[in-house]
Amino acid sequence: MKRQLRALAAAGLLVASSLVAVALGGNASADTLICEQYGSTTIQGRYVVQNNRWGTTAQQCINVTSSGFEITTQNGSSPTNGAPTAYPSVFFGCHYTNCSPGTNLPIQVSQISSATSSISYRYVSGATYNASYDIWLDPSPKRDGVNQMEIMIWLNRQGSIQPIGSVVGTTNLAGRTWEVWRGSNGSNNVISYVASSAISSLNFSVLDFINDTRNRGAITNSWYLTSIQAGFEPWQGGVGLAVTSFSANVNGGGNPTTPPPTTPPPGGGASCAVKYTANSWNNGFTADVQITNTGSSAINGWTLTYSLPGGQQVTNAWNATVSQSGSTVTARNTGHNGSVAPGGTASFGYQGTLSGSYSSPTSFSLNGATCSRS
Repeated sequence: MKRQLRALAAAGLLVASSLVAVALGGNASADTLICEQYGSTTIQGRYVVQNNRWGTTAQQCINVTSSGFEITTQNGSSPTNGAPTAYPSVFFGCHYTNCSPGTNLPIQVSQISSATSSISYRYVSGATYNASYDIWLDPSPKRDGVNQMEIMIWLNRQGSIQPIGSVVGTTNLAGRTWEVWRGSNGSNNVISYVASSAISSLNFSVLDFINDTRNRGAITNSWYLTSIQAGFEPWQGGVGLAVTSFSANVNGGGNPTTPPPTTPPPGGGASCAVKYTANSWNNGFTADVQITNTGSSAINGWTLTYSLPGGQQVTNAWNATVSQSGSTVTARNTGHNGSVAPGGTASFGYQGTLSGSYSSPTSFSLNGATCSRS
């Protein structure tokens, strides 16, 4: 839900306000006021700052400085049980065809030797918002549209708001303990790391959070990092919120993608069995898929991949996020069925169209490990 309207940002809009008019993607050498819904500009010849108001029709304006931005007008508000009004942010990489100058993103996770970032925020009282650092990943080197994996780092949460999904545990990263949430907004999967108290500045390894997400089975090393962003999601109020500084560096030279290890890591790769039950008719079929954890440790997040025989195309699914590219099907858990205890099961199903005779897939891979048939 969070970014479904952002594709309009690729239309080459002009940034306009009562003070200044700057072409989309221009460079801000002095303070620049942006009130256009999807208006953006560049700073330091390296980063893009975007207004990105997508959850309300009310006006929002940001003042862009040489090192960040400040929300100067925020007339919209949204119920706290739904989506925020906007995501004004500064980013490095590619977002809906808008790429920061000279970026080396997208880059395959396996090729990253280091990815570091530094961020400083200024907060206000009396508003409902989160200070959110976003890391976007996709199976392909995507430069437009919605990516399949969103990592959110909540450095500050004010008001009765919460991340997408449900709590799946805690972890220690960047020298702190984070509450981990996991779910899907219907367009992409989300893993959120929530700080226990407000953090006004952080200098950290982005790669540590990417690796933790990979170890939960949500991505693999063959995926691509497409952008990293820092900003705010306001629900109510927010004037005065500011990103006062932002930097990001992603270096290549990592290890090329290799086959998964023979012995899968706990909660990453998996010992598994798959039961595939289908019902077909002249031009369609349904399939029920049951995954059993045959290992000795819990699976925390799963991605099942397999190939459909020719003439089969998935049209809709339930209890999993299912996508198809050519004959390859990728099914990812939803928020409620991502954890599978030893001996436990997770199930999903889907409907598809059929051309020709029907046959079922013959091999399955869960989090990079081959499953047996049951």
